[in-house]
Amino acid sequence: MGQLFGTDGVRGLANRDVTAELALDLAVAAAHVLGTRGEFEGHRPRAVVGRDSRASGEFLAAAISAGLASAGVDVNNVGVLPTPAVAYLTATTGVDIGVVLSASHNPMPDNGIKFLARGGHKLDDDLEAAIEARIGEDWERPLGGDVGRIRVDTGGAGEAYVEHLVSTITTPLTGLRIAVDCANGAASDVGPVALREAGADVVVINASPDGRNINEKCGSTHPEQLQAFVVASGADLGVAFDGDADRCLAVDATGTLVDGDQIMGVLAVALRDGGRLVQDTLVTTVMSNLGLRLAMDASGIRTVETGVGDRYVLEAMRAGGFSLGGEQSGHIILADHATTGDGVLTALHLASRVAATGSTLAELASFVHRLPQTLVNVPGVDKTRTDDEALLAAVAAAEERLGRTGRVLLRPSGTEALVRVMVEAATQAEADEVAGALADVVRERLAL
Repeated sequence: MGQLFGTDGVRGLANRDVTAELALDLAVAAAHVLGTRGEFEGHRPRAVVGRDSRASGEFLAAAISAGLASAGVDVNNVGVLPTPAVAYLTATTGVDIGVVLSASHNPMPDNGIKFLARGGHKLDDDLEAAIEARIGEDWERPLGGDVGRIRVDTGGAGEAYVEHLVSTITTPLTGLRIAVDCANGAASDVGPVALREAGADVVVINASPDGRNINEKCGSTHPEQLQAFVVASGADLGVAFDGDADRCLAVDATGTLVDGDQIMGVLAVALRDGGRLVQDTLVTTVMSNLGLRLAMDASGIRTVETGVGDRYVLEAMRAGGFSLGGEQSGHIILADHATTGDGVLTALHLASRVAATGSTLAELASFVHRLPQTLVNVPGVDKTRTDDEALLAAVAAAEERLGRTGRVLLRPSGTEALVRVMVEAATQAEADEVAGALADVVRERLAL
C-alpha cells in the first residue's frame, strides 16, 4: 500500500481510491491508535462525523461511523456541514475525534477523509502514519454494550456553529447587501443564515445541492457567475465558498474579484488597528503574491512564509502564536475564533470591516497591488521528479531573467497528479511567456 495521507487527509476518486472499505478500516485504525495512546482513558470515547454535499459522502460517512462504532466509539453524525463546523464541534463538544468526508474544491467525483484530533486540529503526521500502519491488524472487538452507538444530529450542530460565527464580529452587517455563492456545497444552509443573522440583506446563488452539482462551474473555483450576480443584484459585495466552505473569495460592487491575498491584507490591517494582530505578523505561503508582502511591509506588518498547504500555515501560526494566516486561494485562518480555515467566518469578518469603516470593499483592498501572476497546472507528468537537473536549470535561467521584479515557483501538487508552475513578473505578458516556457520544460522532462 502506498502512502494514503497527503497534505489534506486521504483524497481520491470516490468508490475507486476512496472506498467504503477503506473508510471503515481507517476509522477502526484511528480508534485503535488513539486508544493505545491513552486518548480515551477514563471515559467512553466519542466522535463527530460530518461531510460535504457529494453523493459519495453518504456511504463514506456511514462507513466511517460504522468503523468507529465497531471499535467502541459513540458517533454524532452531523450530516452536511462545512469542514470548519466539524472542527468547531470537535473543539467545543468534548469529543475525542472528528472526521470530515470532503474533497473540498475538487470535482464532484472525488472525495476525501480527514481526521481531527481533540481540540479540532488536524492530526500530526506521525499519527496519520500510525493509523495507516494499523490498517487491517487483528483486534479484539468490543461486545454487547461496549460497542459504540450512532446518533444522527437533527440540526442543533449547525445552529450552534452559526451562533458561534455571528458572535465573533463586533460590527453588525446592517445596511449591507451581500451576494453569496455557496458552490452547492456544505455551506448552502449555514452560510446565508449566518450572514442574515449578522444583519445583512443576503441574496444567494448555487445553494441547492443535489449530490452531483457541488463546485460545478460555481463557488470559489469559478467566481465568474458571482461576479455577474453581484452587479445584477446591486450588492455591496459578494462572497464565494468552495465545496466544504473552508475557503472564501470575494467580489467588490463592480464585479471585480478580491482574492485571498487581498482579503488577508484587509483583515491584517483590521486586526492590527484593533490591537489583535499578534506580533503584527501575517502568515502566508510561497504562493501568495509578492504584492501582498510589499503592501504588508508598507503597513508595518511582518510576513512569515510557509510551504503550500493550510496545515503548514497552521503549524507556523501555532508555533509563533500568530492570529492570522492563510492562502491566496481564500483558505484563511482566524486563530482567535477557529482551528482551521473557515470561509463563512472570513466572509463575516470581511463584511464587518466594510461596515465598520464605511469604505467599499474595493477601497479597502486597493492597497494590495498584485503583481501580474500566471499559474499553469501541468498534468500527466511524474510529479516526484521536480529535482530534474535540466528543469532546475530552466528555473534558474527564468529567475535570472526576472531579477527582483518577479519570481518563479515550481512545485508538485499535494492533492492532485500534476505539477504547478507559478510565475510573477513586472508585466502579464512576461509572466505568461515565462510560465508557458517552463510548463513546456516540465512536460518534456517529467513525461511519464
